[in-house]
Amino acid sequence: MKPWRLTLTNKIVLGYGMHHAMDMYLSKPATREEMTDFHSEDYVDFLKSVTEAGEPLQPDKETGLYAHNMGDDCPFFDGLFDYCSLYSGASLDAARKLTNNQADIAINWSGGLHHAKKSEASGFCYINDIVLAILQLLLYYPRVLYIDIDVHHGDGVEQAFWSTDRVMTVSFHKYDKAIFFPGTGGVDEVGPPENTNPGAHHSLNVPLHDGIDDESYINLFKDIIGPCIERYNPSAIVLQCGADSLGGDRLGCFNLNIKAHGECVRFVKSFNTPLLVLGGGGYTARNVARLWAHETSVCLDTEVSNTLPRDMPFLSHFPEGTLYPDLSRGGRFTNINTPQYLRGLVQSTLEQLRYFVHSPSVQMKYMPPDLDAVRRDVEEEVRETREKEARNGLSGRGRRERERGVGVRGERYC
Repeated sequence: MKPWRLTLTNKIVLGYGMHHAMDMYLSKPATREEMTDFHSEDYVDFLKSVTEAGEPLQPDKETGLYAHNMGDDCPFFDGLFDYCSLYSGASLDAARKLTNNQADIAINWSGGLHHAKKSEASGFCYINDIVLAILQLLLYYPRVLYIDIDVHHGDGVEQAFWSTDRVMTVSFHKYDKAIFFPGTGGVDEVGPPENTNPGAHHSLNVPLHDGIDDESYINLFKDIIGPCIERYNPSAIVLQCGADSLGGDRLGCFNLNIKAHGECVRFVKSFNTPLLVLGGGGYTARNVARLWAHETSVCLDTEVSNTLPRDMPFLSHFPEGTLYPDLSRGGRFTNINTPQYLRGLVQSTLEQLRYFVHSPSVQMKYMPPDLDAVRRDVEEEVRETREKEARNGLSGRGRRERERGVGVRGERYC
């Protein structure tokens, strides 16, 4: 999850000249108020305080963890809050590019941290930028489809929208409740059990075993996502492209190659629906960079050569000198996803779509761009006015009293 992955991705994208075919923006950091649209105030304040000078924190004696599940998988480090605000702000700005009709596809490879919960960190994720971006999209779009192709279950996003039909989540991931993080995402986890709850049947999970290969994954993805898009009819799609589902990843257990992973992006893009593309996991940095550079080219409808640009910085970090090495050759994991098992996944997943009588819809009204930002500016102006009045001894006095003139004899005739 180190930013080094993004540095390498950036160098490959620039090396191929892809930046000439797209608009690039410097995003602004997410504010505390934007983060608390989903996360609890005490959790956000905690993240902000842990890097400031003060008394050292003490972990729980039994679990060894600090408050809000910090420690272990979610360590403290200098600049933690700035890091969170930067990648979250980029996802929010990318969402706004879609809602303002400034882009059909928006990309933020630094985002996609799908494990963070409302009041706690989880799995290297501190602030759930995906949830924040989807909330931004919901201000303008009736329905949002979230697709997750990280090797780990997108539990944080699923949990955030568990009880609504305005967001449908579909996660493809390795599942083993006993030994593989986060231990959730079974095929039977499809939303609230009560059919009267709007979120029922709107959380679909595709649990996979070790070693799935390119052909099996692509066919499975298309057989499930195609009907989901046709039946749910989303107004916008958010696609989390975690790279730890590639073969050879340090924490992953699939045998996917870069082009197979990218084919999922190409398929979703073919529906011509506003698309937000985010990063995610990935722990073999050079392959993460290769993947996200390739998927950038997919979003741009362009082909790039297999040979990496020779004048590209950090070329020595890619010993093969290629963009598409064979990541499935000599794979560490045997494919134990049988055709029968995969057909059963398709059947059980599509069974949930039977409950969709029609596409969920909501009454929408026009909302000016960045309404929350306008509201915050107005509230700040009101607060400053009240503070000024308090300093001048005017606080608590009504308008009639404050505007009443002292008056002197003959004032009207001066």
